[in-house]
Formats: sequence, C-alpha cells, structure tokens
Amino acid sequence: MSGGPTGRGAALRRLVLATRNPNKRREIAAIYAHLPLTLVSLADYPEIGDLPEEGATYAENAVAKARPVAAATGLVALADDSGIEIAALGGAPGIHSARFLGGEATSAERNARVLALLQNVPAGRRTAWYRAVVAVALPDGGARVFEGACAGAVAEAARGTGGFGYDPIFVPEGETGTMAEIPPDTKNRISHRARALRAAEPFLLQIFGLAVQDQVDAGGK
Repeated sequence: MSGGPTGRGAALRRLVLATRNPNKRREIAAIYAHLPLTLVSLADYPEIGDLPEEGATYAENAVAKARPVAAATGLVALADDSGIEIAALGGAPGIHSARFLGGEATSAERNARVLALLQNVPAGRRTAWYRAVVAVALPDGGARVFEGACAGAVAEAARGTGGFGYDPIFVPEGETGTMAEIPPDTKNRISHRARALRAAEPFLLQIFGLAVQDQVDAGGK
C-alpha cells in the first residue's frame, strides 16, 4: 500500500479515516484492501479532538468530520455518517442512529429499544433501510460526498455476533440472516457503507493519481 496525489512516494498515498471506531476501520480496510493506499485513522492522531455530528443530514455530518481532519493532517481524509431508517417509525432513528437513547447508550440497548418499539409490528411492515454517506475531503477544504443504501427489514430478535451497531437486528433484502450473521465478505459487498465506499473509489483513484491497473496489481500481491 503506497505514491500519492503527486506520485512522490509512499507517504503521500496515505488516506486518513476520520474515525476512532476500530470496527469501522477494519471494515473500510477490508473493502479497500485492493487499493494501494496506506490507511490510518484518528487512533494515529490523538491530538485531534472529538468531531461534531450536528448536521441535519448524513452528508453534512460526514463533511463536518472529514474537512477538519484533512486540514489538521494535511492528508486526504475520509469520513462517513450512516443510520438505519425504519418505515414503521417514520424513518427514525435515521440521522440520530448513533446517538439514539443518548451518547452513553450501548448498541445492545439501542437495538433492544428498536425491537420494543416494533413489538406489535408484523413482519410485512418492518421494512428498513441502512443509509451511508461517505465524504472525501482534501487539505485545501474541497470535499465530495457519495451515497450508498441497503434495503431490508428489522428482525424480530437480535441475532448474530458479527458486525456492529444495528447489524444484529437488520436483515438485508435477499438474505435470511441479519447483517451480524452473514459472512463478512457478503456484508462488505452489499452493505450501505460498502456501496458508498465503492462509489467514492473513482474519486480516490483520481486524486491519488492511480489507475485501474494499480488496483489489479495491489489485489494480486
């Protein structure tokens, strides 16, 4: 994983992920494993403080996280904001998914609350969507956003030990298992975040001065 926007060496092919979430870092690293990039995260930059998530949309939150990280590090930064939108709850928790029940609540507590709210909702009305927006920001302040979605339904009980967040209660369309039960390679093909990251990939190739052949070469190593 190495070159950069100006092709002047491996150090310039560093992409900083604007997250301290180790699960998210692992997931993004797996999805971008075929790219010749060195991924770092906020765990490598402890001097960078908490990032705001006060926007009215996923895109606003993603950009608000990516831009200050790109400015502080002088590197291309990638951030995402995502949520689960449940039809029977009017689209909630949506943009508030990460803070549903407050910042101190655990994922298990949030999932349990969603299941309680849907206790009397039949299977045919448990439609839900996972949505993600990825923002890629440059040190000069420029930024672009890319979206991804995964349709599905809320399970009647939490199942599985993989994934994170609302994965144990979300059954993707076309699957019988929850996002926490399906194999990681399947999740990394169909998830909302995977789709947003793949949408962002051509832009990353462009700004890092990479070509399709670089992906092939990296994947074959």
